[in-house]
Amino acid sequence: MNDEPLKIKISIADRVYPLTVAYSQEEALRSASKKIDTMIHQFEENYAVRDKQDVLAMCALQFASQNEQRTIDTSENYNKAIERLIKLDEALDRILSK
Repeated sequence: MNDEPLKIKISIADRVYPLTVAYSQEEALRSASKKIDTMIHQFEENYAVRDKQDVLAMCALQFASQNEQRTIDTSENYNKAIERLIKLDEALDRILSK
């Protein structure tokens, strides 16, 4: 794997941003850029919003809320898994103590 920094240009909302990134980050950044542009296009089509700043703010809110929801879901799943492990441990203790 190449550890040298890579110079790329990312386009978001019709603006180009030159970045220097690790080789391993390039694909994720390009994918994120495409997702942002797709979301911008959807907001512009579905709502009467033409100001790029408003559209970008709506995109940021959408991505942040998705991230928060994943965090909540992961936390709930983690807590459920811990509860199940505790119950399994207690059941094993009962079986092994006989």
